[in-house]
Amino acid sequence: VHLSDFEAGIERVVAGLAKQNRVLSAAERRTVAYHEAGHAIAGWFLEHCDPLLKVSIVPRGSAALGYAMYQPQERAIMTREELLDRMCMTLGGRAAEDIVFGRISTGASDDLDKVTKQAYAQIASLGMSDALGVRAFEQPDSNDPFVGVARKPYGEELARTIDGEVRALVSGAYERVHALLDGKREQLELLAQRLLEKDNLQSGDLEEILGKRPFAERRTYAEIVADAERRQADKSDGSKEDDSSPPTSTRPPTPEAAIVDEPATPTA
Repeated sequence: VHLSDFEAGIERVVAGLAKQNRVLSAAERRTVAYHEAGHAIAGWFLEHCDPLLKVSIVPRGSAALGYAMYQPQERAIMTREELLDRMCMTLGGRAAEDIVFGRISTGASDDLDKVTKQAYAQIASLGMSDALGVRAFEQPDSNDPFVGVARKPYGEELARTIDGEVRALVSGAYERVHALLDGKREQLELLAQRLLEKDNLQSGDLEEILGKRPFAERRTYAEIVADAERRQADKSDGSKEDDSSPPTSTRPPTPEAAIVDEPATPTA
């Protein structure tokens, strides 16, 4: 068993099984390559985006024609600036298609869905709009079959204000990442061409093309592994101590005493 086997397993869980029998035309592969290169460059040069580990144009799962894998950072809260950088990175693929081909495709449909939901959450639920002030309104669940008949907790005038704020937020993020990629047009071309040649690029390949990331990583992969090993060692030591000590009670722990470690939510 080698490290590449673990990496293949992680990719299969995160992005789905590679579709070797799914053949894309040369034009489609080129579009996907520039789309993913746009995501990669935007994330590389935006401070609050997670470090990029790998970018690929190998079709996976039922719909993904390419994907980028990031090293998620452990964050309990996020600022408006961090959310904006992530929104810009998500729109990087759509902006790259427009810059290179002068047209857009359906490849960014999932990106647009994520950005729209994030924008409505920021404006209406998280109090990140100067026009609405420090107010929060629960947004309807898109999976609710009765979402069309549910009453909103605000009137039509406020609804138009929310729609206008969302439009301004998303448009501003798109213009920002469009300007960023336009200024990095040479790197965009190099990265897309390398993707077309190799299908998969690691962080070392990105650093070779784009240069060292201009922002210090808050937590490196080696630090994450060391921290996980330390926690495992602490648990092992604790288990030995518990085994050596005499039992004080045969009663099961109460719900108040039970502690469950919840895994951190990964980012897309």
